[in-house]
Amino acid sequence: MTGAIHVIHENPEWAAPLLRALAERGLPHADWCVIEHGFDLSAPPPEGVFYSRMSASAHTRGHRFSPEYAAGLLTWLEAKGARVVNGSQVLALELSKVAQYAALARHGIRVPRTVPALGRRATLRAAESFAGPFIAKPNRAGKGLGVRLFQSVDELRAYLDGPEFATPVDGVMLLQQYIRAPEPMITRVEFVGGTFMYAVRVDTSDGFELCPADACTLPDTARPKFEIIDGFESPLVPIYERFLADNGIEVAGIEFIVDADGTAYTYDINTNTNYNPEAEARAGVSGMDRLTRFLGRVLTEGTATPRQAVAG
Repeated sequence: MTGAIHVIHENPEWAAPLLRALAERGLPHADWCVIEHGFDLSAPPPEGVFYSRMSASAHTRGHRFSPEYAAGLLTWLEAKGARVVNGSQVLALELSKVAQYAALARHGIRVPRTVPALGRRATLRAAESFAGPFIAKPNRAGKGLGVRLFQSVDELRAYLDGPEFATPVDGVMLLQQYIRAPEPMITRVEFVGGTFMYAVRVDTSDGFELCPADACTLPDTARPKFEIIDGFESPLVPIYERFLADNGIEVAGIEFIVDADGTAYTYDINTNTNYNPEAEARAGVSGMDRLTRFLGRVLTEGTATPRQAVAG
C-alpha cells in the first residue's frame, strides 16, 4: 500500500506524541484533526491507512459534535474500501458504556451489575435497587470523568440537585455495583494489533480519573500512580484478545478490578488509548514504538491482519 498513515482525532495534545513518533520513524503521516474538517462523499479518500483516535470525552474540550462527525467520516472511509484501524463499529463502543458491557457479556466476560437510566426519577429508582454503596457515572464521558461513589440514595439525590451535577452528554446515567478491592488499584491491559502488549497497575487512591497520558500527569507523589507490571499473566488476556478480534478492535486498553474474593470485573474499554511515559521509562518499554511499528506494517501490507501486522 502507498500513501500515508492518517490519524483521525480531536485532541491535538493527545495526538502529538503519536505524530512525533511517526515522524521519528520516518513514516509518512497526515494529521486529520476533526475540530474543523470536511470531506467530499463522492470523492475517493487519499491512499493509506486511517487510524481513529476519537475520544468519548471530546465534549469536555468544547468539541461536542466531533464524535458524530467522525462516525460519518469512518463510515465513508469503510464504504470506499479504505483500510481503517479502529473503525465505526469500534467508535460506537467507545461512545457507550452500555454497548461495551453488552458486548463484553456476549463473550462471557464478567462486568459489574449496571442499570442505565434516563432522567432524574429513573436514576433515583435505579439507585434504590442497590444494597450498599454504588457508583454513578455517565454512559459517555472518558478519562473517568463524572464517576462518583455514593453511600446512599439520599446522597445521590443531593448530588443530582446540586451545582456539581452536569447532565451526561447523551442523557444516560449508569448506576453500577461498587466493587471493593482489597487495595485501591485497578489493572489496565494494553493491546496493539489486537495482541497483548503489557499491563499497568493504576493506583485509585485519589479517585477515578485514570487518564494515563503525559498531558494528564499529576505532580510527583511517593507512590507512582501508574506502574507497568513485570511478567503479568492472566487468563483474561486470551479472552480479551478474542473479544477484540470479534469486535474489530485493534488498539485498546481494557480495565478490570479484582474484589476480595479474587473475582475480576471488567468495566472499561478505551479505544483511544494513551501510554504513561513515566511508567514506560521505568519499565524500559514504549507503547508508541509498538503502535508505530504496527501502523507502519499495516501501511506496507495493506490488508494485513492485526496479528500479522504487529509481528516483527
